[in-house]
Amino acid sequence: MLTSRLARRGMVTAPHHLAAQAGLAILREGGNAIEAMIAAASTCAVVYPHMNGIGGDGFWIIHEPGRPPVSIDASGAAGALATIEAYKEKGQTKVPAQGPLAACTVAGTLSGWQSALDLSLRWGGTLPLSRLVTEAITLARDGFSVSHSQERALRRVLGAVKDQPGFSAQFLSPDGRVPKAGAVQRNPALADTLEILAREGLDSFYRGSVGQVVATDLKDAGCPVTAEDLARHRSVRRRPLALALDNAVVHGTPPPTQGLTTLMLLGLFQRAGIKSAEGAEFIHAMVEASKIAYRVRDDKICDPRFMGVHAATYLSGQVLDGLSAQTNPNHAGPWPPLSTDGDTIWMAAVDSEGRTVSFIQSVYQAFGSGVVLKNTGVLWHNRGFAFSLNPQSINPLTPGRKPFHTLNPALAKLRDGRVMAFGTMGGDGQPQTMATIFARHALFGQDLQAAITAPRWALGRSWSGPADDLKVEDRFDSTILDALRAKGHALTMVAPFDEIMGHAGALVLHTDGTMEGASDPRSDGTVAAW
Repeated sequence: MLTSRLARRGMVTAPHHLAAQAGLAILREGGNAIEAMIAAASTCAVVYPHMNGIGGDGFWIIHEPGRPPVSIDASGAAGALATIEAYKEKGQTKVPAQGPLAACTVAGTLSGWQSALDLSLRWGGTLPLSRLVTEAITLARDGFSVSHSQERALRRVLGAVKDQPGFSAQFLSPDGRVPKAGAVQRNPALADTLEILAREGLDSFYRGSVGQVVATDLKDAGCPVTAEDLARHRSVRRRPLALALDNAVVHGTPPPTQGLTTLMLLGLFQRAGIKSAEGAEFIHAMVEASKIAYRVRDDKICDPRFMGVHAATYLSGQVLDGLSAQTNPNHAGPWPPLSTDGDTIWMAAVDSEGRTVSFIQSVYQAFGSGVVLKNTGVLWHNRGFAFSLNPQSINPLTPGRKPFHTLNPALAKLRDGRVMAFGTMGGDGQPQTMATIFARHALFGQDLQAAITAPRWALGRSWSGPADDLKVEDRFDSTILDALRAKGHALTMVAPFDEIMGHAGALVLHTDGTMEGASDPRSDGTVAAW
């Protein structure tokens, strides 16, 4: 796909083509953007299980013409049994990345689906939940083709997840091998769970019959999340953070997400005075802005109830001006190593009324905790890995406290009237990729698809190898690479269209009603529209 897709009635962009098609089917039936996103989200939870699922967390930004955007925080808190003392008694020096002790926070994404559906009802949404999850149920029961991304991810993390409760039975072939791309995989227990939720309502996952089974399975697996933790969980609607740029107001999700990081990066980049999306100066300015934004992130962002300063403080002109003065246009500055990986899905939808959704859900790292609940088929996430066992840290493991989240969907309202939803998977790479795509398209006028397809870089993003370098796709011109090295950047070359650079996407609603969409060739996705 070399140029953006264009349409007028409805559009969905997703990192898996079946998710995009499921969302489009709802739009064709007269559903709205939220209903389409539930269909896409439930489908993606089945066919992209290494990156997302109903056992993970999610965040939304929803825009209705004429109204301010709304964000939904559907992330879960640490369970009552998840204490620093309990982990240290078990010989842990940090929260593990896989296993039952990694599954230490409530899975919140379904609560976000419900909060969004409540908004959908105000729009006149009429499609029942049973219709919205039909495609997901069919695929889970009858089978779907394993994606190339799933095969690669499983080969990468196999040693860490294969012996976790329920994992091998669900995700490996009967002879214990990694299924190749194209192999048929089923999850009948998950299909049953989705059918029950369709009958009883999504709240059943937390305070109903499904929640009772989930809580029992978690206990049997040795996870520190209880029935009471599930029952206490609620999603939260918040006002998104906002950054005013010269040509747009960009909205991001507030803490505990790194939405602040993405907005800070854009604010700092604008102050660099770059005039083109081409060349080493563009990349250098983005990288140096990233270093500053990430330092603030790592020092300040946590559960918002425990932040001493409101996140919006760091988006003030005075603060950004002062931080911008710390960058050098001619030389790379120092920075702490980054190594926060994350496998995530970002999607967007727009309907015929111009209502736009920017959405993200995740199990965090590839296959999350690796724990598959035996009676529900739910793969539990490992977002609790972001906690520290140091009580003096910015994100200490504490019952009822939310961990830091890399997830951060974004939505921009451009001064010319366009609305742009954009996002990506990629842990630390998310803010870098999101800022780059926005700058290429919204600031410098590149075609939306070209902005995503073009070569990218990632500071610190690493599934393997060093985490303190600048990884660069080898499609860049050698003169650009030489110029970056001359500025002091330590470069590591990666393959063209390397998945380590994320699965980005974007959707733009123009003032005349035209919808423009793009998806990432690094993913298994597409833009579906009519």
